[in-house]
Amino acid sequence: MLGINDLWLFVASGLLLNMTPGADLLYLIDRSISQGVRYGVAAGLGASVGCIVHICIAVLGLSAVLATSEFAFSVVKYIGAAYLVYLGCSLLISKNKVVISTNNTSKKSGFFAVMGKAILINVLNPKVALFFLAFFPQFVDVSYDNLILAFLILGAIFIFNATLWSVFVAWSASSIAKKLSVNSTLGKAIKNLMAIIFFGFGVRLALSSMAG
Repeated sequence: MLGINDLWLFVASGLLLNMTPGADLLYLIDRSISQGVRYGVAAGLGASVGCIVHICIAVLGLSAVLATSEFAFSVVKYIGAAYLVYLGCSLLISKNKVVISTNNTSKKSGFFAVMGKAILINVLNPKVALFFLAFFPQFVDVSYDNLILAFLILGAIFIFNATLWSVFVAWSASSIAKKLSVNSTLGKAIKNLMAIIFFGFGVRLALSSMAG
């Protein structure tokens, strides 16, 4: 169908990959807990926009450059790693208490600011670009006349499912945080843990290789 093979397997595999913990998901959970479901959704939408960027890059063939050029891969990798470490530092120096905010006009961490950070986290991870380059072609029928169309359809399906998952996680994390009425001590522990995990993701990305 439209040059796509085993669509059900693609959907199932994509959902499992979306559920895998990563920097995108961690940031989404952090925003959902500290600012509420709306900002968690903003982080999820940002990750989806980042995926759109990666899909367009893959279609244009630039992902192939990242896959074959050690220098290009390293440049994007270190920028992304530095940004993750920066987010970790931001968490450590911010207020310790985790509060569910109802102020949607916050200038410091507004909807689009959160979304923008999520886009950067996703776009500055070359592993995501290589994922699309390696994963999607497995479900494309090479004999189909319009391979680009097939690739874009797969991308749209993946992003749609990823966005639904992000909304669910944002709602779940925000709801749990409200029910627990996160206090100052627990809030500090959560933020410190998230900061450490962000550092970990940044170090892991910096030490990763093209084949890893």
